Amino acid sequence: MRLFSTKHLIGLLLLLAGFSAHAKPEQPLRQAQDRPNVIVIYTDDQGYGDVSALNPEAKFKTPNMDRLANEGVAFTCGHSPDSVCTPSRYGLLTGRYPWRTIRKTGVMGAEDTCLIVDGRMTLANLFKKNGYHTAMVGKWHLGMDFPGTPKDRDWSQPVQDMPLDKGFDYFYGIPASLNYGILAWFEGRYAKVPPTVYTNKKKNPRHMDYRIMPPFETKPGKSKDPTRTVKTNFEIAPDFIDNQCLTRFTDKAIEWVGGKVADAKSGKPFFLYLPYTSPHYPVCPLPEFHGQGEAGAYGEFVIETDYHIGRILDFLKTSGIDENTLIVFTSDNGPEKSWMGRLEEFGHDSRGALKEGKRSVYEGGHRVPFLVRWPAGIATPGRQWNKTVGQVDLLATFAELIGAELPETAGEDSQSFASVLLDPATDYERLPLIAHGNDGRYAIVEGDWKLVLPFRKKGLELYNLSADRAETKNIAAAHPETVQHLTTRIDEIIAQGRTTPGVAQPNDTEYWDDLHWMTQSQYNDFAR
Repeated sequence: MRLFSTKHLIGLLLLLAGFSAHAKPEQPLRQAQDRPNVIVIYTDDQGYGDVSALNPEAKFKTPNMDRLANEGVAFTCGHSPDSVCTPSRYGLLTGRYPWRTIRKTGVMGAEDTCLIVDGRMTLANLFKKNGYHTAMVGKWHLGMDFPGTPKDRDWSQPVQDMPLDKGFDYFYGIPASLNYGILAWFEGRYAKVPPTVYTNKKKNPRHMDYRIMPPFETKPGKSKDPTRTVKTNFEIAPDFIDNQCLTRFTDKAIEWVGGKVADAKSGKPFFLYLPYTSPHYPVCPLPEFHGQGEAGAYGEFVIETDYHIGRILDFLKTSGIDENTLIVFTSDNGPEKSWMGRLEEFGHDSRGALKEGKRSVYEGGHRVPFLVRWPAGIATPGRQWNKTVGQVDLLATFAELIGAELPETAGEDSQSFASVLLDPATDYERLPLIAHGNDGRYAIVEGDWKLVLPFRKKGLELYNLSADRAETKNIAAAHPETVQHLTTRIDEIIAQGRTTPGVAQPNDTEYWDDLHWMTQSQYNDFAR
C-alpha cells in the first residue's frame, strides 16, 4: 500500500511525522451527551469585505455576523472549495475538491444528475450515522431529478436524487439559483405549490441585475414582455417571489430547530445546513431594509441577511441551546462583478482589498468570510486565526469533534482544524490547499506561498501572501526552488486523488486538459 510517492520528500516526511488528518481520536473530545448541535450558514456570492468585523472600511454594518466573529474564531484566510456556486457546495458537503468529479468548471442547472453520487459521504450522513437529526433549508444547486420533462411534468410524483437522498432527514428550499429555473417552495420531495406557470428575468429598478417575480405567464417559450431581460421562460410556481427567500428559509429553519430542542437537551443533537440565496442576484432586499447602510441595494441585502442570522441567534438563546450550538458562517465564493461598481460609487470593497472576485483563481474569488462560534467549546473566543483553512475541512473537523472516524474513501481533502477551536496555542498547519478558478486555472497555497499554475497564454505566478495579500508582485523568477516544490505538491495531490495521507483514490475522470502544465504521463506516474 502506498500513501505518497516515495520519490517525493514532502510526502515521505509527512508520513514519518505520523500525521493523520483522518485518524479516529482515542476518545471523543466531548462526551456523547455534550456533542454540539451544528448549524452551517452558507451565503451566496458574499465577499470577504462584506462583513464589517473583517472590513473596518465597510459601508454598512453586520452586527450579527460580527457577533459570530467576536464571540468565536474569525478565520481570516478561510477558503471556499471553488470560485463559483455548484462546485463549492460539493466541496463543503463532501470534504473533496469538486474538480475531482466529472464537472471541472461551471455550475449546474436546476435539473441534472446530482453531482454528489450515491454512497459518497456528506456532512449530513456523517451526522446522521452518529445519531443526529439532519436538515437542509435553502438553496441546493447540486442537481435534482424532477418528475417527467418540461413538456410533460407530473408534480404528483416525488423528486429524486436530491437532499433527502444525501443524508438529510428534512428538506425545504429551492433547487438552484433563482435564474436557473424550476422555482417553487419544495418541502421534502414535493413542491408545496407546483411550478405550473412560466417566467424569467425582469428588470430590477433598484440594482443593475434582475428580479424573479409576478406577473407570470401561462405558456412556455419566448416572452413578449418588454420588462424581461431574458426572453426564454422557465417553470415557476405561481406563489413564488424572489424577495421571500430569506424570510421563508429562516422561518422554516427556526421551525425545524424548534421541534428538535427537547432532543438536543436530552442528548440527541441536530445538524442544520442553511444555504441562503443572498447576496447573489437578484439583489432584492425587503422594503423595510431600504435606505439602510451606505452601499445601495446590495448593502441593504447584506443587512437583511444579517438580520435573519440574528433571528437564528435569538432563537437559540431563548430556547436554551445557544451554549452548545456550533455555528459556521461562510460564503460559497467571492463577490459578483458588481463589486467594481460599488467600489466606485460607494467606496465599498466587497473583496476586502483582495484581487478580483467571483470566478477567479486569485484570492478575491475564494477567500471568504469564515466565522465559527461555539460558546461551550471554543477556548478564548474573540480571536482570529490567520493561517489557511478550507471549507473542505469541515467534514474532518466535525468528525473529530463528535468522535467519528472517516473511511479512506471520504473527505479525501479534508483536514481537521478542531485544535484551532479548542486550543489558541495549537501548532496546527494546513496541508497545501488548492484553489480553482472557473476558467479552469489552478493554484496551490502552502503557508505564505501561493503558486498559480500556467494556463493557456497566462504564465506561472508566485506570491508571498503574508507580504502581498493583494497578489500584486509575481516573484516566481526569484524563487525557482519554491516553484518546483509547489508544482510537485500540486501534481501529487491532484493525481493521487487526495490531500490527506491514506490510500490513493481515483478522480472521477482520468487526466483532463486543464492540467496542461503536467503531461498525462506525469499524471499517471504520480497516480501510481
